[in-house]
Amino acid sequence: MYSEERPWGRFEVLAEEGRYKVKRLIVQPGQRISYQSHRSRSERWTVVSGKAVVIIEDTRSHLGPGDVIAIEKGEKHRLENREDVPLVVIEVQLGDYLGEDDIRRYVDDYDRC
Repeated sequence: MYSEERPWGRFEVLAEEGRYKVKRLIVQPGQRISYQSHRSRSERWTVVSGKAVVIIEDTRSHLGPGDVIAIEKGEKHRLENREDVPLVVIEVQLGDYLGEDDIRRYVDDYDRC
């Protein structure tokens, strides 16, 4: 459908309809998304390749290919790639509003707060 470049890598929207959106996130080596939350949506992350460090409400998890984690509405979360190869994650968003402006950033390596 479409893709967008981000300082940490890029995302590609694979499907979007009504109350769901499916994205492929590609996080470059040594990069991470902002520590953030969403008011209107929950997310499910499935690691496709690489190794992920996921932080949800200050709890750290290490995920590999095939692992899935759920992020509920309002939970602060972050995805990190500490490896030397790209991290690929499928993100499924579920909610009433799925716009990119439903992001509240708390900490951001790229000064987007």
